[in-house]
Amino acid sequence: MDELKKNSILIVDDENANILALTHILGADFIIYAAKNGVKAIAAAEKHLPDLILLDIVMPEMDGYAVIQALKDSENTRDIPIIFITGLSDASNEEKGLSLGAADYISKPFKPAIVKLRVRNQIKIVNQTRLIEQISMMDQLTSMPNRRSFDKRINMEWSRAAREKSPISILFIDVDKFKVYNDTHGHQQGDAVLRVVASAITMSINRPADFAARWGGEEFVVLLSNTDLNGALIIGEKIRHNIGARTIFCADGMETKVTASIGIKTQLPCRDCQLDHFISDADKALYKAKESGRNRVCHSE
Repeated sequence: MDELKKNSILIVDDENANILALTHILGADFIIYAAKNGVKAIAAAEKHLPDLILLDIVMPEMDGYAVIQALKDSENTRDIPIIFITGLSDASNEEKGLSLGAADYISKPFKPAIVKLRVRNQIKIVNQTRLIEQISMMDQLTSMPNRRSFDKRINMEWSRAAREKSPISILFIDVDKFKVYNDTHGHQQGDAVLRVVASAITMSINRPADFAARWGGEEFVVLLSNTDLNGALIIGEKIRHNIGARTIFCADGMETKVTASIGIKTQLPCRDCQLDHFISDADKALYKAKESGRNRVCHSE
């Protein structure tokens, strides 16, 4: 198995022999991290963000119950599934662990077959959940991130820009006279246009932090972190040019082209600035581009 594709597991136990035993059982199939106390476990979970945590209950200073509470209180680690590993047989201990959010239990002494089955069951759930989440965040027609994905991203980037006191820019892109094109050439051809436009937009942004998504219908959005108005205007013109330069072939061999209008808003987030206003100002700039004759880039003051 390619190590880059392996899921990862954090083993937390104050006994080195238990860490070695679990590593021997699971090490061939998973990337293994280890911690020998609660404080180090929390730090390792935050650093590595493992797919699963195997957590001993009985540890000195900070027991497993305190560790799971700390992990569930952190936004970064609260969704990582946790399997308690324990020699305790009292049902009340199991009940307490499950009430705190544990996904399962593995008993000591370890039975390799049981350990593997319980771990694989949890990893399977993790991978399936992740796949469903990825699909739900993508636009099926264009293979771009969708509106839901954009909403999540812009909240994160807005907070980062405010924290770092850096400018952030947003571009709204709308295909000109798309309804006319659809009525003339049919909806299947309209879908082809949206795929071409999506490709032109994606190819126009180069930095890993730049983010493009389908907003809905024939409208797209680009988010540019740490980008001032001049930089956003350059990207906007590049997108406008690349869309207009594409030749779109119809089923009968006819060659067609489309243009796009783009509205831009650049903001340095502050205490009194509102994200909703930031987005609506970009939308107003797009409307201005449409009213001014289309196939142009306009920005909000």
